Formats: sequence, C-alpha cells, structure tokens
Amino acid sequence: MFDRFDALAAPGDPRESVSPASVEPDAQQGMPERFVARRPGASHASESSAEVRPVPTRLGITGEELSEFGDLGPFVSDPAVTDVFVNGPRELWIDRGHGLVRDSAFALRESELRDLAVRLIALGGRHIDEATPCVDVRLHDGIRVHAVLPPISTGGTLLSIRLPRVERPGLADLQSTGFFSLVPLDTITPLVARRENMLITGAAGAGKTTLLAALLASAAPTDRIIAIEDVAELRVAHPHFVALESRQANLEGAGQLGLERLVREALRMRPDRLVLGECRGGEIRELLAALNTGHDGGAGTLHANSLEDVPARIEALGALAGMSPTAIARQTVSAIGTVLHLDRTGGSRRLVQMGRFELDRHDRLTMVEAAGG
Repeated sequence: MFDRFDALAAPGDPRESVSPASVEPDAQQGMPERFVARRPGASHASESSAEVRPVPTRLGITGEELSEFGDLGPFVSDPAVTDVFVNGPRELWIDRGHGLVRDSAFALRESELRDLAVRLIALGGRHIDEATPCVDVRLHDGIRVHAVLPPISTGGTLLSIRLPRVERPGLADLQSTGFFSLVPLDTITPLVARRENMLITGAAGAGKTTLLAALLASAAPTDRIIAIEDVAELRVAHPHFVALESRQANLEGAGQLGLERLVREALRMRPDRLVLGECRGGEIRELLAALNTGHDGGAGTLHANSLEDVPARIEALGALAGMSPTAIARQTVSAIGTVLHLDRTGGSRRLVQMGRFELDRHDRLTMVEAAGG
C-alpha cells in the first residue's frame, strides 16, 4: 500500500499532485479562478516573472493542499458544498445543502480513484489496503474523508467527503434559519446554564454536530470542555475546548486507542463538561458511568430515526458493552436529563422534539416527550 502511495509522490511522476502555484500561467488560464495564484497587484502579463504563492481557500487550506483532492478539488473549495460522494469511477454526487445532485461530467479510471483514496487516507495518518479496506480520517480544517476499497465495494472505490461549515453558527444563528421553529430556543438555553446532561439524536446529516457545537459554545467561558471523537468533527467557538481523537492500530496491530480508553483518559484531565461526539458502541458504558459520578453538563450524539427509537438504540449499544437491558436503563435514566431530536427535510434542519428517559414497569428504558417538544 505504501509503495503505491510513495509512487504517487515520486519526483517526476506524472501523477504527482501539483499546486496551483507551480503551474505555468498558460496552464493556469484553464483552471477555475479560485485555483489561480497571483501576487496582489500583479497582472496576467507579469505573472510569469512574479513570485506566485498558494492562495488560501474558504476552508483555511492552501491551493497546494487543495490539489491533494485532485479532480474533486473544485467541489471541496465550493463554499456551498457540504458533502461529496464518489460511487466508483464514473459516479459523483454533490450536496449543496438542498439534497444530492449528480455531476454527469465526472469520470476517473478506477486506478486513479483508488490512488486518490489511498493518498487522502495516508495524508490523514492512516492506511488503507485490502487488509483494512474501510478507513475514516480527518484532514486540514475538519474535512472528514471515508474510503472503501473493492472488493468490499463491488462497484469500485468509494469516497465520502464531509465538509465543515466555514462559519461556526451559534444558537442565535440557528434560530434565524428556523432551526427552533418547533421547539423554542428559550426552552434549550436553560439546559446549558443548569448543566443538564444532554443527548442529541437524529439521522445522518440532521445537524447533530452543529447543534452540539452551538450548545457548547454557549457554556461559561471558564468551563473546561473535553470532547472525545472517533474522527474529530466538532468545531467549538469556546476559549477552553480540548479535543481527543481515537487512533486505529498500526500495520503490526499495535497502538490502537479506542473511545472507551479515551473517555477514561479524559476523566483524568478534570473536565467541567465531558462530551462524546457520537455514541456508537461499548464506549457508552464509560460515558454513562462518568455522567453518573458528578460530571454534569456532559453531552453526546446518537443516530436514531425518531425519538421513540432512542431507547432501543441505547439498549443495543449497552448490549455491545455487556450490559443488561435493566442495567443500561437505570444508568441512562440517572445520567441523561434531556434528549433533543433533530430532523432534516430537504435542506431544512430543525429541532423537532424534546424528551426524557423513564423506566417502565419492567425496568426497561422508555421515552416520554417533554414539555416544549
């Protein structure tokens, strides 16, 4: 795998990534305007003799770094694009916030697409090959790249690129978009002030991470916030925000640091607010244990299709941690005060329901919709 990647960057290799700054002016004329690097005040005629530098992009990365994405670079640099999906060598889908649209002009050979996936994953400090064909990494300013290689993907190499918003919207910004049209904002802000432990739920792309970041940004500036994520996505406008990211094992199978371990390590760092970016496995046991031992103001996110589905999802994660339904139910009711459920319809994301956990007569976890939701 690394031989393949090294070949990509070998000097003189025609496939070597080229920064816009190193492209001759004639060649730059055929590039999109945002890829053309010019010295301020320089004319087209003087560019050949002027020192040319990479131009910062909307994501805070240089043109040279943007060139790492190859043919996908123009989409990555587009401020409106939130997601880029490549489903094999001839299928590209783009989401500009209003649903997925196919780009019919896209075409790459499978070998080129695979090389691109290998390069992006390696730039994120991880490896992808036949032995590890599915890998997730974070690049630059929070760009999340997930790749899947054949034969796991039967139609060719898959790339899923999620792009963070340039701005960091606060609660007031979300309110202006209608995010709190069903559940008023004034029912949410007291939760942060009184250090309520919260779980934010919803389907993929519903805005869970965006809402979590906005809630954390509204916390007291003296609070020490420590977040644990599989791949770091949270971008929080807070003066004391610390992020921990999990690490996969190396080629020898050593060095892995999972979410369970990171939760335990975070507890030794005296957090005022402990955050688990996404609950997806046995780490929920450590999170609930922490929230039940005086660590108030914590939060996490969970994939769920509806508010009513959340108890079943919690039970399933508890089973992965070796916890019985009764044990996970009692721990959850004690640890989490409020559940906020989000929904996305078209390009509109909204907080649609609030709920709280309760025990039924069999000591199983159930959900009750809360006032204001």
